Amino acid sequence: MAALSDIALIAQVVTFGSERAFSQLVKAHQEAVRRFLRRLTAGDEMRADDLAQETFIRAWQHLSSFRQLSGFETWLMRIAYHVFLDDERRNVHLASLDSCTQQSPSQTGGDGGWAIHHDLDLALATLSESERTCVILQCMEGQSIKDISGITGIPENTVKSHLLRGKKNLANYLRKNGYNG
Repeated sequence: MAALSDIALIAQVVTFGSERAFSQLVKAHQEAVRRFLRRLTAGDEMRADDLAQETFIRAWQHLSSFRQLSGFETWLMRIAYHVFLDDERRNVHLASLDSCTQQSPSQTGGDGGWAIHHDLDLALATLSESERTCVILQCMEGQSIKDISGITGIPENTVKSHLLRGKKNLANYLRKNGYNG
């Protein structure tokens, strides 16, 4: 049902330039996009919010190119992933200037729930970019292997390999840091 309403809203945006219809699309999908980007950025909410905003700006600019070859949310996730990659490339030179910043996030404090999320973010940060992206998309966003392949441009069998290796590395990291299971 949501796919039909997405298509109707997209048609309104493309045909009439309806900002109201686009706003409804944003409301329907912003949490999934923000959650995905928050995980890619190892829990950096401000950066994730900035990247989500850029994702929706690009979606607005390119909505007429949406061809319904995948679901609208999958299309948005692909844009979000590319926005993230662009941001990573822009920030490469900054990371090389201050490697200490990379290794110790400046977030401190919080309760037990926050600590678990923080530990998971730290564990995800130990994975390669491809492994992290595949694990986040499958385990936290519920995307299929086919959709992950569509979002990332990585062949399906390679997605499977990244998932297997990523999950194994996550489990090992968490076990070493006091989590059982």
